[in-house]
Amino acid sequence: MTMKLYCFGESGNAYKAALSMAIAGVDWEPVYVDFFKGGSRTDEYRDVNIMAEVPTLVDGDLTLSQSGAIQDYVAEKSGKLGGRTSDERREILRWVLWDNHKLSSQAGMTRFLMNYLPEDKRPAEVIGFMQGRLKAAYATLNAALEGRDWLVSDEITNADISCCGYLYYPEPFGFDREDYPNIDAWLDRIADQPGWKHPYDLMPGSPADRA
Repeated sequence: MTMKLYCFGESGNAYKAALSMAIAGVDWEPVYVDFFKGGSRTDEYRDVNIMAEVPTLVDGDLTLSQSGAIQDYVAEKSGKLGGRTSDERREILRWVLWDNHKLSSQAGMTRFLMNYLPEDKRPAEVIGFMQGRLKAAYATLNAALEGRDWLVSDEITNADISCCGYLYYPEPFGFDREDYPNIDAWLDRIADQPGWKHPYDLMPGSPADRA
């Protein structure tokens, strides 16, 4: 049975889930959620996901939300991306939780404030504060990749997919790959993986569609 991922291309969290499925090679298809027109807040969508969030995975009778939970399910179902040992699985979880708290949450909000609000409503002080927090996260990630190809194992895992979720997006939010050479090389390695696609190619919905 083909899994369905409710998603849209501009969501970094949806991208983590979609990319894990694409690289793991499982059978899936995207279902577009028109987020910017309230698509995640309709009664119909709340019947799928009571949290009214994107992404949501539906696999037969199973419905999952939250990108980290979806990634874990994909790893269990495919036998890929989830680590080989219990120590690796815990380390993957550690990075997924770190990313959700320290990197993706900050990047997602900063990107939204800088690109999706009218210019006269963009809070400069908040953006500056968030970018400061992001710089600390980038430095942590860059240091962790020193002398390593991947964050946890000798192959790509969900730790890498979670932490890269927002870093391929072209909209400015305070990240320049050239400033972080270890991250830069790591992003190239991820993009070389079979199944990898840019978020706007992997999922429906992009800024160009709304222009």
